[in-house]
Amino acid sequence: MKLLMFGDVVGEAGCSSFAKHAPLLKQKYAADLMIVNGENSAKGNGITPQSAEALFAAGADVITTGNHCFRRKCDFIFENPRILRPANYPEGAPGSGVCVLDCGAYSFAVINLMGTAFLEPLDNPFSVIDSLLSGLETKNILVDFHAEATSEKRAMGWYLAGRVSALIGTHTHVQTADEEILNNRTGYLTDCGMTGSERSVLGIRPEQAIEKQRFHRPVQFTEAPPPCIINAAVLEIDTKTGNCTKIERIFIRESTNSF
Repeated sequence: MKLLMFGDVVGEAGCSSFAKHAPLLKQKYAADLMIVNGENSAKGNGITPQSAEALFAAGADVITTGNHCFRRKCDFIFENPRILRPANYPEGAPGSGVCVLDCGAYSFAVINLMGTAFLEPLDNPFSVIDSLLSGLETKNILVDFHAEATSEKRAMGWYLAGRVSALIGTHTHVQTADEEILNNRTGYLTDCGMTGSERSVLGIRPEQAIEKQRFHRPVQFTEAPPPCIINAAVLEIDTKTGNCTKIERIFIRESTNSF
């Protein structure tokens, strides 16, 4: 089977670009599933029913999130089993961090996990993933590891090498160039990147990010306008073994319509 994983979709511009390009990419790569990180999909960040619906309408099968998952105070959206929050939030938090899709001839699990280096002190992701994997009956497993530190992502990649089909990092909004297959089984990419404004700092207006970093004062961030970049990864997975057999990065610039 083939799977498309999209990095963080940022704001209205990102949702619009995702709606335009995701169906075409799904057709081009004959993808069976599309997973998208939607934790910044709402205007101003976070995720809302409206932004989630926009991603589903464009073809997303599962929406993952991260540290902004509860930003907009609409916890009820996590009643949808296909909208995930990081699995290592403490017990009692709304929603779930795991979704198992019935794909007919096989099942496919998506796990949303968050790092703790430079982020909220959630439950230990290494311990949590061990517990989750022990309860899954499918070999076909993708982990969205939403983490800040490259070292933590690499460590988790090697920790899960040979145990999951893929680990794709999100959160930093800058696509890395280190796609590989670990231990001949686990597709890996430190960060998938983002779908958001090209002329921006992580999707926001550059002058606002500059002001914040120059003067260390509170700044009201606003989303930068299109054109956008579209970052994703396409993976091929042998559903009988759960092994990733191919991983390829996707990088599209709307300004030049180039890959």
